Amino acid sequence: MAERMVGKQAPRFEMDAVLPNKEFGKVSLEENMKNGKWTVLFFYPMDFTFVCPTEITAMSDRYDEFEDLDAEVIGVSTDTIHTHLAWINTDRKDNGLGELRYPLAADTNHSVSNEYGVLIEDEGIALRGLYIINPEGELQYQVVFHNNIGRDVEETLRVLQALQTGGLCPANWKPGQKTL
Repeated sequence: MAERMVGKQAPRFEMDAVLPNKEFGKVSLEENMKNGKWTVLFFYPMDFTFVCPTEITAMSDRYDEFEDLDAEVIGVSTDTIHTHLAWINTDRKDNGLGELRYPLAADTNHSVSNEYGVLIEDEGIALRGLYIINPEGELQYQVVFHNNIGRDVEETLRVLQALQTGGLCPANWKPGQKTL
């Protein structure tokens, strides 16, 4: 049976990544925590697929809103940084990513995907998992679902804002509405 993660310290990670300037670098939860940032960590199955670019580019197109909420976005797959860079260098009209405003990390040894419970071991790829981690490193939200379905960026932003209120948010709560 899976172990509960929400409400506990998130598994720490440091991974190689392609940064928004297209250089290779590192991303880590510790760095985001040190900078007082929320972390929106999402896993996707693999580069050069069909659903993945729709959600990766949608997150990038709304990146300013995450930035305004003091959140760093990190996308992760088990592909290499070289494959990530090739996909970023492919134009959107050709099923590529084009310019990306946040890093894509490479979990090539599958350790981070495994720790977050999204690794499909026999395929060596991750399920679509989304995690929101507060600046203290506590995992506040997680959702994992089938790889055929892309994420809703609007819902991710809504949940992040709800968590940041520190209050009780009723069903269908929207930013700007009262909490309980």
